[in-house]
Amino acid sequence: MTDNIPLQPVRRAKRHNSKNRNGCCPWSRCCGGGDFRPRTVWLGHPEKREQRYPKNVINNQKYNFFTFLPGVLFNQFKYFFNLYFLLLACSQFVEELRLGALYTYWVPLGLVLFITIAREAIEEIRCYLRDKEVNSQIYSKLSTRGEIPSSAGHKGKRFSIMFSPSGSCFLRTDQLDGETDWKLRLPVACTQRLPTAGVSPDATATKEDGDPPVNESLSIENTLWASTVVASGTVVGVVIYTGKELRSVMNTSNPRHKVGLFDLEVNCLTKILFGALVVVSLVMVALQHFAGRWYLQIFRFLLLFSHIVPISLRVNLDMGKMVFSWMIKRDSKIPGTVVRASTIPEQLGRISYLLTDKTVCKKKKHFILFPSPGTLTQNEMVFRRLHLGTVAYGMDSMDEVQSHIFSAYTQVNIHSSDHLSPDRTPLMTLPLTPELRKTISSRVHEAVKAIALVHNVTPVYESNGVTDQAEAEQHYEDTCRVYQASSPDEVSLVQWTESVGLTLVGRDQSSMQLRTPTGQIMNFTILQIFPFTYESKRMGIIVRDESAGEITFYMKGADMVMAGIVQYNDWLEEECGNMAREGLRVLVVAKKSLTEEQYQDFEARYVQAKLSVHDRSLKVATVIESLEMEMELLCLTGVEDQLQTDVRPTLEILRNAGIKVWMLTGDKLETATCTAKNAHLITRSQDIHIFRPVTTRGEAHLELNAFRRKHDCALVISGDSLEVCLKYYEYEFMELACQCPAVVCCRCTPTQKAQIVRLLQERTGKLTCAVGDGGNDVSMIQEADCGVGVEGKEGKQASLAADFSVTQFKHLGRLLMVHGRNSYKRAAALSQFVIHRSLCISTMQAVFSSVFYFASVPLYQGFLIIGYSTVYTMFPVFSLVLDKDVKSEVAMLYPELYKDLLKGRPLSFKTFLIWVLISIYQGSIIMYGALLLFESEFVHIVAISFTSLILTELLMVALTVQTWHWFMIVAELLSLACYIASLVFLHEFIDIYFITTVSFLWKVTAITLVSCLPLYILKYLRRRFSPPNYSKLTT
Repeated sequence: MTDNIPLQPVRRAKRHNSKNRNGCCPWSRCCGGGDFRPRTVWLGHPEKREQRYPKNVINNQKYNFFTFLPGVLFNQFKYFFNLYFLLLACSQFVEELRLGALYTYWVPLGLVLFITIAREAIEEIRCYLRDKEVNSQIYSKLSTRGEIPSSAGHKGKRFSIMFSPSGSCFLRTDQLDGETDWKLRLPVACTQRLPTAGVSPDATATKEDGDPPVNESLSIENTLWASTVVASGTVVGVVIYTGKELRSVMNTSNPRHKVGLFDLEVNCLTKILFGALVVVSLVMVALQHFAGRWYLQIFRFLLLFSHIVPISLRVNLDMGKMVFSWMIKRDSKIPGTVVRASTIPEQLGRISYLLTDKTVCKKKKHFILFPSPGTLTQNEMVFRRLHLGTVAYGMDSMDEVQSHIFSAYTQVNIHSSDHLSPDRTPLMTLPLTPELRKTISSRVHEAVKAIALVHNVTPVYESNGVTDQAEAEQHYEDTCRVYQASSPDEVSLVQWTESVGLTLVGRDQSSMQLRTPTGQIMNFTILQIFPFTYESKRMGIIVRDESAGEITFYMKGADMVMAGIVQYNDWLEEECGNMAREGLRVLVVAKKSLTEEQYQDFEARYVQAKLSVHDRSLKVATVIESLEMEMELLCLTGVEDQLQTDVRPTLEILRNAGIKVWMLTGDKLETATCTAKNAHLITRSQDIHIFRPVTTRGEAHLELNAFRRKHDCALVISGDSLEVCLKYYEYEFMELACQCPAVVCCRCTPTQKAQIVRLLQERTGKLTCAVGDGGNDVSMIQEADCGVGVEGKEGKQASLAADFSVTQFKHLGRLLMVHGRNSYKRAAALSQFVIHRSLCISTMQAVFSSVFYFASVPLYQGFLIIGYSTVYTMFPVFSLVLDKDVKSEVAMLYPELYKDLLKGRPLSFKTFLIWVLISIYQGSIIMYGALLLFESEFVHIVAISFTSLILTELLMVALTVQTWHWFMIVAELLSLACYIASLVFLHEFIDIYFITTVSFLWKVTAITLVSCLPLYILKYLRRRFSPPNYSKLTT
């Protein structure tokens, strides 16, 4: 197999990216560090390889073995909250600052770090196992003698290879760039001269040393990219680029440690609490008139009141987020959902912008081309409408079209009324006479025949996984035929003509064969083909019917272009608008009969134009346009791009919840706009502003001014125009775009998708959620505050890199409306209650110190201070993670409830201040009540105040709960039982005999009632006269 032919690819330009692209490791030049250099690939002589390849692995891990522990600790202590407790624990090693035992400070901190490290380790191990599964995919490798150990597969490879089979193939790149078109790939010229046996699995081939070396420069048409799928044929190639040098990897960024907005807000509140701690400590020392070693007293008071900033807050939040993640994974209504970032589930409850790729909304259809290698997935296009002007045929009347085609080739006048049931009537018909009915048959026949001819579809016959089987192709076996084309629209049209009786059975570069309903083969010679381009928005073909010798020019294209080409009519514009409003892709089909003299004249002028040196494209277009005049309008076709189940209701839910949805896709403008309409991302009542292509600053300025004058208008813009606008008018464009109810960006590169997400975050300060299903969406998913991957058959690149993974787009509604909302509200309630719990005991300490001459003596010591935030109150407080204000069905039925969360009301400075006032009130009542009611011994103060404090916390949990869960009741009773049982072992701090007296019981009861009863009354009055929104729904 050409053992020693050096193949030199062209020089690649340097790429700028934040990631290191120069080798397999950032500190080594083993992979050819610096700029990318030409690479010589030796076939059969790996020892001659000069450069090492980067490791060809997918890595979505945030850490490695050496950076895990330092990285986790750094991410924990870079925030004020955890750094404060680390300094607090370290201060206890200073004898003059020590207050109590060391374990009272180091055990809680150690527990926090242990839970955090364990959680990160579990997520990293899971990520490693997922990456290992993908990296373990098997591919075939040629031996040094040119043998192929196993057949070549069709799975999307993770390396770029040079294509060198004995023929061409189609390549699907939708997982790389979002485009659904199939790309044609050709073999390298030198491999085309090899004998066929040179690439067979059983053959070996060598090249004599005396033969001259062959140098080949590779172009884009000779390469297969990573994360793509081979549509047909057997591929044999050599690896050129791997790992970090791949195009798909260059479009992505390194996985980052995402920190939720909720955590940042909690971190801000802890800074406020620390400020209050410093103020209280300074006041205490000031009231002592800064006597003696006052600076040491400040530090002792800082340690004494350190509970103002609760260390248990971090533990409760981390454990709560793990529970939230577990609930998401266990939800039977969204099966297959995976949480890969358990640190940010509450982020799902505050999403303002949702950015989605087009393909995650579209229904997938799987065509099995090869039994063993795998499946090829493509978009499912369904033919919905054929309109002839006077009559339109829908899905329920295709049998009538079939009868017209049959009658056209059998010359039998079949009346539709004899063969069709009453419900299979055309969508719109006129009273017809038998003579006119024959005219309709001929018109239907001409329309179907035109649709069957004007395309670039090629039928491929396969048997037992091997393409181009001679026997299958010779007999045109329907079971072995598969259609290949550059667009799924084309395939759907050809499949529809087959369903009505006119089948495309063969095609090569110069001819085409159609099979009629009677089994007759019609041969057509392809004289010229004018392919579809983004600029022309139409395609044409000139064919000669071999049986009749007629030459016909067929054309199809967008209505806006074809309206000026076809003959005058009074129905084209109206019907195109009607079909477009139904979400159908509309194509106008026309024809023009040519005489032999007309075609010869055209061919001469066409050849002359193609040989021109100057303005060749313009001259060729001018010659083609000379044919495109007064063409006969045949029909309109309507094709529907199938959506996933419940996409429209899901988008409606998101819109009602106040979430703005942007569609970012690599498809062309017409396709993206049609999908947006079909999915009801753009409602029928909304105007659409299609941003004209701009290339200069002046054009962008004029177009932005035109867009500014429109209101409540959806925006559709291409990636090229977007780049120009962001270059010169970034702020103005983002300001206008954020006001739109919906935005569609087509022809977007992966880098542009990530840039849009980043700009939304910077300009609006709102949370973003990116949803994608392919490798081209990874950068967008990683950049967003919440990345959601839709796991499909195409690959797992997006789901592996995402924070959350779902199996269907419709699951996104429940993920946000139910789990996101509950997670945020529960986390807010949990955090504020933990702060309240700590402020209560800190207030009691402040009152105690002020009464006893501002002494820096702790009120509670030893196990009391640890047990207060763990054994005695941890389970009831943590049970708040199970609380909910409304049922999940109500949250889905009324997505407007989600809007309240976008303003951050569950955790705000207002709610924080309310809880602070409640804590100060209850702490003061408990401490002053204990001081007033105790009789003689100090230990009685501890018993009365601590018991009242525990009871108050348990009652406050009951006051906060909105929907009781059985675990909440068990937690309340269990905590109370634990406290009562532990009194036997706390004789060092509490008088056992005193707590059994009636005096102790009535004093504790009185203090507890005074501290809690007013809050219960206030809650009742508030729900009676100013109930929240959700309470109206529950009642």
